[in-house]
Amino acid sequence: MPAPPPISNTIRRLRFEHGEMTQQQLADAIGMTRQTVAAIEQNKYSPSLEAAFRIAEAFGVEIGEVFQWKADEKQGR
Repeated sequence: MPAPPPISNTIRRLRFEHGEMTQQQLADAIGMTRQTVAAIEQNKYSPSLEAAFRIAEAFGVEIGEVFQWKADEKQGR
C-alpha cells in the first residue's frame, strides 16, 4: 500500500464549522463526487490544484487554511 500523500487537510473541521456540511454537499459545491471528497478528506488522495482552490473557495478561506504540506516532517527537518 502506498504511503499517504504529504498533505494534510482540515476539511472535516471546516465542514463541521460550516453548518455540519456533508461530504455530498461539498462535492456538489465543487463539482466532484462524494467519494473523491471522502478520499481527499481521509488523505488517501491529493486533489488537483484546481480542486484544492475550489474546496477553499467553498469554505470562503485561503487554500493554506485547508491544506498543509508536511513533507518536511517526514524528512526530519
